[in-house]
Amino acid sequence: MNTVTPVKIRQPVPGELSVEWDDGHRGRHTLKSLRDNCPCASCKEERERSPRPLLPVLVPGKYELKAIEPVGSYALQVSWGDGHKTGIYTFEYLRYLCECDMCSQTTRQQRVR
Repeated sequence: MNTVTPVKIRQPVPGELSVEWDDGHRGRHTLKSLRDNCPCASCKEERERSPRPLLPVLVPGKYELKAIEPVGSYALQVSWGDGHKTGIYTFEYLRYLCECDMCSQTTRQQRVR
């Protein structure tokens, strides 16, 4: 995948993030999906270590977006309502996680190529 850069990020409706990219793509992400796919070491380890619980653990603010800040010219750092803010989403990873209609029709494996 070529390097692309977000040019506009907004939250059009509660629970969703819209990302416009410099190549014209308009991406969509649910906050739940972004948080559940947090790339920080702790979250990655937790996903790999334990199977998904039968009942979700409810943590107040877990899916509440507090802030998004640029990290250099390659990533975004997202701060969540429960205080978690160690996940740095590279632009490539953010694009990989896209849930728009177009991206949902292709597999993530195809998008990485």
